[in-house]
Amino acid sequence: MNSTYYIASCVFTSRFPELSSRIQDYIHERWNFEIVRCCVPKYKLQEFTDKMPEGHFRKAWSALQDSGHFESSDSIYSLCHNCNNIIKETHPGITVHSLWELIDQDDQFCFPDHSGSTVTLQDCWRAKDRAEEQKAVRNLLGKMNIQFIEAPNNHERTDFCGNSLYRPQPPRNPKLAPKHYAEGTEGLFLPHTEEEQNNIMKEYCRRYTTDTVICYCHYCLEGLKNGGKDGRHLADLLFS
Repeated sequence: MNSTYYIASCVFTSRFPELSSRIQDYIHERWNFEIVRCCVPKYKLQEFTDKMPEGHFRKAWSALQDSGHFESSDSIYSLCHNCNNIIKETHPGITVHSLWELIDQDDQFCFPDHSGSTVTLQDCWRAKDRAEEQKAVRNLLGKMNIQFIEAPNNHERTDFCGNSLYRPQPPRNPKLAPKHYAEGTEGLFLPHTEEEQNNIMKEYCRRYTTDTVICYCHYCLEGLKNGGKDGRHLADLLFS
């Protein structure tokens, strides 16, 4: 039997618990997918539970299954590029999609109107090989009446993922997804002080010609804000 899962993302949910809760409500009410925390069973369960605000959000997070019993015929949706990349490499038969692709195909989604504001769109290094996700992101911006300028390095050329490329990555990533996090990463994920990381972000952000930059990755968002830009996450624009 085919199953469809939505992976809520430990890191995204710990940083944006209310926003993640809204997305999970949408997934449950509109699609009735099984919602799980992470792509990896038992990954830092207590650590991420403790990061959730006490009360409703922590209780709701604790009630979620830690991960899925993924089979080769299943489908996965997530807004976490790490989860999607790890699933893609550890379960090659599974169909992997982004949340943005799901919303783009939803003819019942109520899109907010952002009144033709002009922003820059920043693609994510972790999703540089995901053309369908990149296409869906651009479609969603159009549906929200947002005019956007392409970042200088976009699509498969993007080299941006915020501060995360300038500090050591979690050891599980290159182990579970070597094509994404070990091969071709020379010079990346090396230790830098927080000051060095933020200086790199400030230098990088000088290339943008708009104050507001939209991204669809929580690591990219961190880097945009540290670089002095008005960074906005696509999920916030859709669900706020």
